Amino acid sequence: MEKKLVLWGLVSGALAGLLAFVFARIFAEPQIQAAIDYETGRDAAQEALNQAAGIAPEPAESELFSRAIQANLGIGLGMVLFGVAMGALFAVVYTVCLGRVGTVRPRTLAMLVAGAGLLAIYLTPFVKYPANPPSIGHPDTIGDRGGLYLIMVLGSIVFLVAAVWLGRRLAPNLGNWNASLVAGAAFVVASGILMAILPPLGHLSANVAEYGMQNTETPQPLTDPAGHIVFPGFPADSLFEFRLYSVGAQIILWGALGLVFGPLAERVLRRGRALAATG
Repeated sequence: MEKKLVLWGLVSGALAGLLAFVFARIFAEPQIQAAIDYETGRDAAQEALNQAAGIAPEPAESELFSRAIQANLGIGLGMVLFGVAMGALFAVVYTVCLGRVGTVRPRTLAMLVAGAGLLAIYLTPFVKYPANPPSIGHPDTIGDRGGLYLIMVLGSIVFLVAAVWLGRRLAPNLGNWNASLVAGAAFVVASGILMAILPPLGHLSANVAEYGMQNTETPQPLTDPAGHIVFPGFPADSLFEFRLYSVGAQIILWGALGLVFGPLAERVLRRGRALAATG
């Protein structure tokens, strides 16, 4: 039965990833293109400043894949593979939770696990390190950014597991509702402490050296030696819309994962109970 649940988790994840890609391709991709256009214009302005200062231009880097391939096949394949990976993880967590979270219907449990995955793997880390389009982020901070985000994801998962454990421990004395409130508050406090400890991306050494002490990596206006603005900072509207659609794509992915997997798991479990009864 467990193998069938994992298999359906993979299938559900692939479908969820495909749906999320369709949403992202329609809504988020134009914002990515706008960010790339901004980066191109800013690089041209910076090159003009460098030439005026007598600095030799850096050689242009050639693209391994065209923009069309990146926007369609690249993002699509990436989101489907991400959905498959999350589907496998989802199925494993779902199997572990079966029979250990009370008398919850299989479909309800699927949505609860999907909601927990969205909260721990994406939404909580997003509060500290929100998604950014391609033109935001110093190339020398990629490793640091990846490490900090991974710490935030792992911490969020650990805190959520601990909160579930705490809620179950407190439920006999406080009741399910009060125990859930206490566990939820503990999750928020623990996550907040971790967010306060981890540095803002604008405080990373490479960013401080080039842009000064900022809270984020969002590009500031580009100025000439006299302090005149020669190219504006990154548009706030584009940044907001990209982040909004990124959240929307994740909601679609996890929501579809729970909605598709729930009925399939219910059928597998029903058949398993029937075979156990006849055997």
